[in-house]
Amino acid sequence: MSRRPRIVIIAVLTLLLTTAASCDDEPSGIRVGQAVIGTVEEIVEAPGTVTAHSAATLTAPAAGTLADLRVASGDRVDKGDLLAVISSPELEQRRDAAEEALDETAVVSVSVDYVRTNDRKADKTFDHADEAAEKISDPALKKAFQEQIAAAEKQYEEAAEAAAAAVRSVQRGVAELGRAMSALSAAQRLQAEQAYQLADTAVEALSLKAPIAGVVQLGGVQAAPSTPDLSAILEQGGSVQTPQNGVDSATPEGGYVAAGAPVVTVVDTSEMGLTADVDETDVLLVEPGVAADVELDAAPGVAYTAEVRSSDLLPTTSARGGVSYRVRLDLKGSDPQPRPGMSAIVRLRVRQAEDAVTVPASAIISVDGEDTVWTVEDGRFVAAPVRLGVQGEDTVQVVSGVEAGQAVVVAGADQVDAGDEVP
Repeated sequence: MSRRPRIVIIAVLTLLLTTAASCDDEPSGIRVGQAVIGTVEEIVEAPGTVTAHSAATLTAPAAGTLADLRVASGDRVDKGDLLAVISSPELEQRRDAAEEALDETAVVSVSVDYVRTNDRKADKTFDHADEAAEKISDPALKKAFQEQIAAAEKQYEEAAEAAAAAVRSVQRGVAELGRAMSALSAAQRLQAEQAYQLADTAVEALSLKAPIAGVVQLGGVQAAPSTPDLSAILEQGGSVQTPQNGVDSATPEGGYVAAGAPVVTVVDTSEMGLTADVDETDVLLVEPGVAADVELDAAPGVAYTAEVRSSDLLPTTSARGGVSYRVRLDLKGSDPQPRPGMSAIVRLRVRQAEDAVTVPASAIISVDGEDTVWTVEDGRFVAAPVRLGVQGEDTVQVVSGVEAGQAVVVAGADQVDAGDEVP
C-alpha cells in the first residue's frame, strides 16, 4: 500500500491491546489487539508564506528629483493621501509648450467682402446728372441730355450685373475654402487641446497619492539584484547606482529618481493571509473552508489558525522538481502580528472521522494490491481485505472488512502467514 506522509491527531481513541502469549513466549514480536471506535483526523502538511491583503508600489512617472517626501516607513495612510511630489523640468516644459501652442491656435475664417464702391459712385454721378438736366431750360436739349443719361445708366447696370455674377461665383468658391479652413483649424485646436491635456496629466502624475490605505514602506518590494540595462545606464549619464550593503536603497528627499523607479510602497495589512504549496497527491483533499493550524518560523510555539479560501487550478513546480498547487488561506490573528513574507508550516485538517472503526496504521499490509489486516479466527491468523477511509499517521479508519472489537494483528503483521496459529 502506497501511503503519503501525514500527521494524525486523535481526539478520542482507546486502543485495547492484548497479548496472545506472555513476553517469554513471544519471541516473534507479533502482537494482537482490537479494532476500536475512535476519532481520526487526516492532516496534510505544507510549507507556507504569510501574505498581505494587497500592496501597491508607486513609481516615478518620469526622471526627476524627489522634491517632497511627506511620509516615512511605518506611517499609516488613507487612500488618496499625498505621499510624495517629484519635480520633473522636462514634463513641466512640455506642458508649457503645449499650453502655448493651444493659445496660438484659432479657428481661421476665410471670406470675401466685395464692396460695390463703383456702384455707389455711379449712383451719385447719375443723380448729379439728373439734377443738372432739370436745370436746362431748353426742352430739346434737356430731353437729349436725359436720354443720354438713361442710356449710360442702362449700360452701367448691364455691366454691373455681369460683375455681380462674377463676384457671387467667387464668393461661393471662397465659402467652400473657408469651411475647409475652419474644419482644419478646429482639428488643429483639438489636437493641441489633447496634447495639453496629456502633458498636464503627466505633470499631475508627479504627485504620488496612496491608491490604497495601509502602511508605508519607502522604496519598492526588494527583489534579487539584476544587471541594469543599457537605457538605464545612459539615462543616468553613463553610470548606474546599485544597492550596497549597509546603504538604504530608498530614494531620500532631494534625491534623483529615474523613470519607473519605485518611490513608495503601501501595504494593506488589515487582513493577513497565507499561501501554501500543497503536493499534487494531496490537493484534491483541500477544499474551501478547511481549517488549518499554522506555526511561524519567526514565532515558534505560538498557535495561529487559518481557513482555506481557494486553491489554484494551474500547478507550480517545487524546488525539488515535484508538482504542487498553491492554496490560499485567511490567517486568523494572534500576537505577535505576522509580517508579509514570513515562512510558515501549514497543517491542513482535510478530513475527520468520528465514531469510526479504527486500527493502528501498523496493522495494514498490502496483499495482492489490496489493503489487508490479519484477523484471528479459531486461534489462527486469517487475511481480511479492508477498505480504508481517513488515514492518519498512526491510526486509520476502516470503512469495511473489520468490525469494532474484532481481534487484529497490530504489530509484526509482516511476520504473519495465513493459517499460522496465534502464539
